Amino acid sequence: MIKILAITNQKGGVGKTTTSINLAASLVEAGKRVLLVDLDPQGNATMGSGVDKRLLQHTVYHVLLGERPIADVRVVSTPGKYDLIPANQDLAGAEVEMVNLEQREARLKAALQTVGKEYDFILMDCPPALNLLTLNGLCAAQAVMIPMQCEYFALEGLSDLVNTIKRVRVNFNPILKIEGLLRTMFDPRNVLAKQVSDQLQQHFGDKVYRTVIPRNIRLAEAPGFGVPVLFHDKLSKGALAYLALAKEIMDATA
Repeated sequence: MIKILAITNQKGGVGKTTTSINLAASLVEAGKRVLLVDLDPQGNATMGSGVDKRLLQHTVYHVLLGERPIADVRVVSTPGKYDLIPANQDLAGAEVEMVNLEQREARLKAALQTVGKEYDFILMDCPPALNLLTLNGLCAAQAVMIPMQCEYFALEGLSDLVNTIKRVRVNFNPILKIEGLLRTMFDPRNVLAKQVSDQLQQHFGDKVYRTVIPRNIRLAEAPGFGVPVLFHDKLSKGALAYLALAKEIMDATA
């Protein structure tokens, strides 16, 4: 059965794109068929997958406007071995152009239905904003993964995001749920990080993934080479953490 996850947090720099790329590669490593959708105009998930966003003829922008089907737009991440719906700066104009379109919040959902049977997992890397692109991701998803750093302001923003998810569930997508909160860039030597982590577990219980993504130099380096960390340093703490996360998700899905 297919699993469709929106990876989102309106706060930037919390590891959404890093998680999208490395979770996709780790699921493929475990034998799963994976599609990654880049919904961020910055195109970082595209570049981090080894695809040059500057050379693209068609992107998710053309899918959202109904100009191209997903089958025409998807490419293969050579290093990651997963399929990718890429993005570049063209996507920044999509919000304005979609305003007058019918079912503007469900454009991605409709497009994904044409290829859904070909995959075990579809992951969507959402932009760090609660905009129409993110809304398309939330409407297409079955569940939401929220990467977050264990710091005070992360807790502040989390309540806003949870309220947004509730509103999307009521108005657009009744099956949407929070799959889990993922602690990223975690440093166990940081007292505040440990305190915030404890608060998350007390408040959200089993909604907090057991797997914790550590602060890791190999994870930071990998995008510069256009590869998931699994193919940069497979034995690094970052690579092992994302392999563990993939196993945790698969076990919960089985």
